[in-house]
Amino acid sequence: MFLKIAIGSDHHGIAIRVKIAEMLYREGHEVFEHGPALNSREATDYPDVAAEVAELVSCGNVDRGILICGTGIGMCITANKFAGVRSAPIIDELQAELSRRHNDLNVLCLSGEMLSEDMIFRIIDIWIGTPFDGGRHEKRIEKIGKIERDLGINGD
Repeated sequence: MFLKIAIGSDHHGIAIRVKIAEMLYREGHEVFEHGPALNSREATDYPDVAAEVAELVSCGNVDRGILICGTGIGMCITANKFAGVRSAPIIDELQAELSRRHNDLNVLCLSGEMLSEDMIFRIIDIWIGTPFDGGRHEKRIEKIGKIERDLGINGD
């Protein structure tokens, strides 16, 4: 399965973002990078980068997004403001698997400071390779969509 994936980071995740992008390219995915350049030393505000990636997912221009900041939490908070985006900060393999199987997670948020590079790559491999189970979980995803519509949050 080859995906269109937008990947973004603030200054805390530049180096790992570049490595992730290289890995995804090698696997045949189409990758769109967002955030500061590799040699940048300036602080980058995570909401700006998270909004760029989440908007691409929300509008259907990419299949999934990956966001990296210091903890993954700030990126997640921002990304979840966009219609149709289901993001979470993931810290291990089990969360990566269940986030896909049960929640159809389409934006993966990672800590660039608290996770090892090896763990990050294992999480991404599992997250990309795990399908959504559908079934009873589909009904719950539909309920989230209804909440978004009722609150006036839409992808327009």
